Amino acid sequence: MKTRQPQAPTLTITGPTGDGYESVLTPEALEFVAGLVTRHGQAIQAALEARAKRRRGLAAGDRLGFLEETKQIREAEWSVAAAPVDLRKRVVEITGPVERKMIINALNSGADVFMADFEDSNSPTWPNVVEGQIHLRDAVRGTIEFVDARRGKEYRLNDDVATLMVRPRGFHLSEAHAHLAGRPAPASLFDFGLFFFHNGREQLSRGTGPYFYLPKLESHHEARIWNDVFVDAQTSLGLPVGTIRATVLIETLPAAFEMDEILWELREHSAGLNCGRWDYIFSFIKTLRDDPAAVMPDRSQVTMLQPCMRAYTQLAVKTCHRRGAHAMGGMAAQIPIKNDPVANRAALALVRADKEREAADGHDGTWVAHPGLVQIAREAFGARMSGPNQIDRKRDDVHVAAEDLLEIPSGTITEDGLRQNVRVGIQYLEAWLNGVGCVPLYHLMEDAATAEISRTQVWQWMRHGAALADGRSIEIDLFHQVIVEEMQAVREQIGAERFGAGRFSEAADLFSALCTQPELEEFLTIPAYELLRTPQEQTQDKE
Repeated sequence: MKTRQPQAPTLTITGPTGDGYESVLTPEALEFVAGLVTRHGQAIQAALEARAKRRRGLAAGDRLGFLEETKQIREAEWSVAAAPVDLRKRVVEITGPVERKMIINALNSGADVFMADFEDSNSPTWPNVVEGQIHLRDAVRGTIEFVDARRGKEYRLNDDVATLMVRPRGFHLSEAHAHLAGRPAPASLFDFGLFFFHNGREQLSRGTGPYFYLPKLESHHEARIWNDVFVDAQTSLGLPVGTIRATVLIETLPAAFEMDEILWELREHSAGLNCGRWDYIFSFIKTLRDDPAAVMPDRSQVTMLQPCMRAYTQLAVKTCHRRGAHAMGGMAAQIPIKNDPVANRAALALVRADKEREAADGHDGTWVAHPGLVQIAREAFGARMSGPNQIDRKRDDVHVAAEDLLEIPSGTITEDGLRQNVRVGIQYLEAWLNGVGCVPLYHLMEDAATAEISRTQVWQWMRHGAALADGRSIEIDLFHQVIVEEMQAVREQIGAERFGAGRFSEAADLFSALCTQPELEEFLTIPAYELLRTPQEQTQDKE
């Protein structure tokens, strides 16, 4: 008698269906993702618990520093695997959400790389997540197109397009519409697994490869989890180990102390490190939240010229180049300003200065958020380097101690800074709740990272009894007064009808709760995710 083989685990999808969803949510793809979740989900959970343990230690007086147990890795001579041909030149990388027209415009922008983002610039509604996978599948095959009937415009790919990289969501997020054994799947494995299953082999056949950006890592142990996932995924699909390449965003303060170790763990899959400056500032505040001496000045004053930011970025360049890896610069928040030539020139001058600083420091490329900035970034780097990168600049002149990374930025706390945090934080959350994760506000491109800075700054100021430059204490009554006044200003700016039709009340309530609760919420996107889903979806998830 034949023994019945146990059925392979698969994901249960609870999200509503849509046009073409079945083409990416195939049984085979869901089984592949389920295998990754089964084999690596516990490691991700253990990593989140390790983060919580570190936080408790810091609250009790522990201090971050370079790890003694990995000193041998830092001191030894070794290199990461050589970059694939289409990742050797990354002078300009453009980023944006996985929206269909955005993908086409970004790939056509003239940038060297387009990072398609499921994370900070994407609001993870179920349609955004699944349709993003559909759009990227079409982009990989060169068939993606978009028709804007209202404007009478058609969008298609040029013959020469940017190299595609994909950023899945971080370890801290779950995908509430995909369950395994009654538990939501880690969003990181869902995003990565679906994309790799459908596109990895296809990308290789087209002379490129499956390339990724990895967000929010806090330790080399977390990098090891990703490396294990990569080996598993490649082996499962019969692809050579080392096919996948990944750039790690150094956007948390703890990770800044483990750059060598992170590169070591991913050395056969590494595509370098990136200085994710906005999340890094957010992490700086969050990590040192319990220290009253670590209170930060206005967000606008925490520039890349602050000593701690200079130490972090130059250490990244030195570390990467010593290991033969790319050191990528970060995003300048400014965007082109239409209908105001004077303000536009000023904004573009700031972008140029930022990119010139990065090029002078030895970065191998940089990020932009708008196609109109590609040429400025390319010119800034072109004036400093003639080859595809600057990896041969070893920066042996850079010496960074733990104290340099932990130096608190100098500056003041102003009423304008408080109002900006409130105004930007609430408006961004309102857009995010409506499914938009990348929002131009007051001539700056805002995403989840900058909204995180806004709310953690306000929480930190009130938590430690900080005072404004004019002497007033930042207390809850003042905070609530500012919310009322700023929301009235937004109402007048956008009109009562648009304001009333929006989700500003929910966004203001959430922002207020995040800023005033006794314990700092780790990520605003976790409680916001519950508001993002419809009541029908929440009911389905519980069934």
